[in-house]
This record gives sequence, structure tokens and C-alpha cells, in this order.
Amino acid sequence: MADTNDAYLAASNRYDLLEYPLVGRSGLRLPRISLGLWNNFGDDRPIATQRAILRRAFDRGVTHFDLANNYGPPAGSAEENFGTILHQDFARYRDELIISTKAGYSMWPGPYGEWGSRKNLLSSLDASLGRMGLDYVDIFYSHRPDPETPLEETMGALATAVTSGKALYAGISNYDAQQTREAHRILGEMGIPLLIHQPRYNMFDRRMEDGLLDALAELDLGSIVFSPLAQGLLTARYLDGVPVGSRASEGRWISEDNIDDAYLERARALNAIAEARSQSLAQLALLWVLRHPQVTSALIGASSVRQLDNSLDALDAPPLTADEITAIEPHAVHGTGTTK
Repeated sequence: MADTNDAYLAASNRYDLLEYPLVGRSGLRLPRISLGLWNNFGDDRPIATQRAILRRAFDRGVTHFDLANNYGPPAGSAEENFGTILHQDFARYRDELIISTKAGYSMWPGPYGEWGSRKNLLSSLDASLGRMGLDYVDIFYSHRPDPETPLEETMGALATAVTSGKALYAGISNYDAQQTREAHRILGEMGIPLLIHQPRYNMFDRRMEDGLLDALAELDLGSIVFSPLAQGLLTARYLDGVPVGSRASEGRWISEDNIDDAYLERARALNAIAEARSQSLAQLALLWVLRHPQVTSALIGASSVRQLDNSLDALDAPPLTADEITAIEPHAVHGTGTTK
């Protein structure tokens, strides 16, 4: 990879490195691993580090970068930083990239700053495009279902985003199986296909298996799962305690309370299975979520090029065998690492 102060020229072999399966019943393809900018791309991280990660990802065939309006910190800064790097390094490659963003979580004060109203979603999309300096995003998501706004209104806003040309595809995130079926039906009646679902899924959070996988198969939808490493709980980071500077030590998203005896017993057992495959625990966890045909891509974060490479190297190993999946099952317990 070229020095980050030099003009960027992408690796010529970048499309020889990953598979790009179709997203459900569509013509869109995503890499098996995509890069999310939830953490590590706000103003609390050096822009040079962000640039190095994004360059390395694209050099290794990652074409999909996933954002949301409130990613940071502060909220909005991830889109701003990504937009700066995009125009400095990736402008010539825009047609090779899938860029997604979302709206639905709290972004600005007042009654229109979150949830699923037409006002919130379309205002947020305009603001996201402005922060990134884009005319359109490839995928625009409703980030979470709104218990008070009619689903017809939320899906109507996604349809408008597509018909206006500000988004190419519509997606949903954090919807359950029945909400997914309804969203698919409503958008279909408007002539807009629902492309993709983005649920949380990992060995310690298995809610996706409670009907959503079946719904995706029934509707022929793709999915891209977030938090496949359970905020670092499915890495070797906490196997020997809580290191200084980790998310658990800082109390960001998880705390030291999550690192209890039950977690350690299960994580260490999973790590032994990974080592028997000559893999890291993180690599095992990624292959585990990708074993389902309904999972098009796994969405990873990365705080360094090294961490990014470790995740992408998971795809160099053979798929999990039936025996390995069986061995994993007693230790992949829903709720592990969750404080009560």
C-alpha cells in the first residue's frame, strides 16, 4: 500500500481477492466482508489512520462502506471524515463503491430528530449527502422500526429516496421477522423492492435465528449482519482479562461486568476451536455468521490496518464443517456477555 501522504492508486488485483455474492433477488453484489464506520471514524481518531484503513480495505476488494447519520463521535463526523477521504482518494472509484447510510436513531433535538417519520428520514438523507458530498447513496436504510409512525409512512419515505435518485436501493435495519414481511409488502405495492436487511447477529446474540432467517429466505432478501464479533467479545482481547484502553475498560458499549466467568469459559472454548483451525477467534466468529445462505455479507469495524487484515484473512480458510458447527453450538449461547 502506498504511503498515506501520496496520491492513492488502488491495487490492480483488488477484484481477485474476495467473492461478491448477489444480494437476495437483485443484481447487486456485495463483498463477503464489508467495512462499517460505526466506531473508529469520528473526530476522536486520526484522519490518517482512517485513510489507511479505507485504502487497505479497497485494495483488498472491500467495495462496501456502511455509515449512518449519527456515527462519530460527534454525530455526523464519520460521514464528514469519510466524505473528505472519499473525495481525496476515491473520487475516481465512485462507481466501484457501495456507500450506505441510515436514519432513525437520535440525531438532532426536537420531535423530528429521530425515529421513522417522513420528515426525519428525508431530512436526514439530505444532510448525510451534504456531509459526504454525494449526489446519492447506494443504499438508504430505516435504521430501526418506529412504534408510533405508521410503517406505510416510513416505507413511503424510503420509496421517495429511491424515486428521487438520492438512493439506489432501500434497506431496513433492526426489524423483526413480521416487521420485515410488512415492510417488504408495503414497498412492493409502491413498486420499490426491499433490497436488504441489516440485523445484529453473532454467536452471543442469536435473535436473528428466531424467525428472521426464515423470513429472509421466504422473501428472497439479502442481509448484512452487524456486530459479528459482539463488540470485541468474540476476539482474543478479553481472554486474559480487561486490557487498558479496550472498550470494556472505558465502558464504551460494554464494561468489565460483561467479562464474567460464563463469558470467559465460553470464549476460551471457542478460541480453542479456532486455534485447532489455525484461526483467530474473530475469524471463526466471522465464518460462523457467514455460514447461512441468507447472510450476504458480514459488517466489520476496524481500528487499524492490522485488525482489518485479520478479519479479511478469515475468508482464506475453508468453510466450517458440520462437526465444527456442532462443537461450537454449546458455547455459542445467546445472551453471553450481557449484563443483567
